Amino acid sequence: MAAESAQNFEALEAQARALLDLFARTGYEPVAPSVLQPAGVFLDQIGEQVRGRTYVFTDLAGEELCLRPDLTVPVSRLYLERHPEADKAARYCYNGPAFRFQPLGQSRTHPREFRQAGIECFGAPDRESADVEVVLLAVEAVRSAGLREFWLRVGDIALFYALVDALGLPERWRLKLRHYFWRPPVFHGLLDSLAKGERPDGDGPASAIAATLAGETPERAEELVAAHLEAESIPLAGNRSLSEIAERLLDHAADLRADPLPQEVATVIDYFLAVAAPPREAADKVAMIAKGAGLDIDAALDATLRRFDRLAGDGIDLGQATFATEFGRKLEYYSGLVFQIDAAGMDETEPVAGGGRYDGLLVALGAPRAVPAVGSAIHTERLLAAVERAA
Repeated sequence: MAAESAQNFEALEAQARALLDLFARTGYEPVAPSVLQPAGVFLDQIGEQVRGRTYVFTDLAGEELCLRPDLTVPVSRLYLERHPEADKAARYCYNGPAFRFQPLGQSRTHPREFRQAGIECFGAPDRESADVEVVLLAVEAVRSAGLREFWLRVGDIALFYALVDALGLPERWRLKLRHYFWRPPVFHGLLDSLAKGERPDGDGPASAIAATLAGETPERAEELVAAHLEAESIPLAGNRSLSEIAERLLDHAADLRADPLPQEVATVIDYFLAVAAPPREAADKVAMIAKGAGLDIDAALDATLRRFDRLAGDGIDLGQATFATEFGRKLEYYSGLVFQIDAAGMDETEPVAGGGRYDGLLVALGAPRAVPAVGSAIHTERLLAAVERAA
């Protein structure tokens, strides 16, 4: 067993060296961000599905830290340390461990400590070219490691945002639909409830507190929640801050008095999110849905089609790819293109690589201006397992 473990480690290290060499040759500078990161940064940005799997602890100085659950946020923070004005273009590559709790138990393809080798591209003004560059380099990387049978799964969150904006929904519903996009079962349950005009349970303790916050500012709501927790001797626990609790209670209060979502709007969204087909076929279906609903999402759809054309022109077989409008991956900082590389013999929970565009992340991390950003990470244990399985 020890010999097998050592052999696997050596194979992973050899694979990582080859991947980093490829990335460096194509203009990406190797970096090594810290494994320990401020917990609040991650818990605010990564989304519910990864938040609950992040290892969080408080050190002896009282600072809340986490073991990084991915490397995009740490590399983004490193970019801002080097370029506080966020006014420079930069390309970084990396290889290192990340950590996530595995609720079904760890395995070779779902370890608690796993390695990511990846690239991040910051500040490239031509977003379309940067998107194509990152996808092509991710494909080249897995091919160079010996993976032969694989396919792309692609989505475009910007296209979903364009649809929601074109529907002319109240700001509250737009924000709510955007927020839950990454959790399809919850999203569709919410959409159904909104269309039926169903209100959340108004009799529970959360609703009672929420009712007292209706109409209050976030700052005042936070004060009232703090006073309530203190009066009831309820300690803060888990991964949520006081401000997050107050924000959710304000959201709950607004739900109690919200108007229903028109059924025809819910139907259009359902039709849109049901699209999954080879890219050009999927784009035709989206265009038909938008035309039938009288919606103008041409600019976003044209951008998606141009990206497909460029990928096909650079040798990507789109006939072996799937474009799914509901596909958004699990990290909520994505804002545009998202993609995933799946390998033969691996199930849908075991992608060997993935990535996408995250233009809003750096502002959320403190950048003084928006920074175009796109990247990709390879799960190297899975890549090695897929290559060995196909040998």
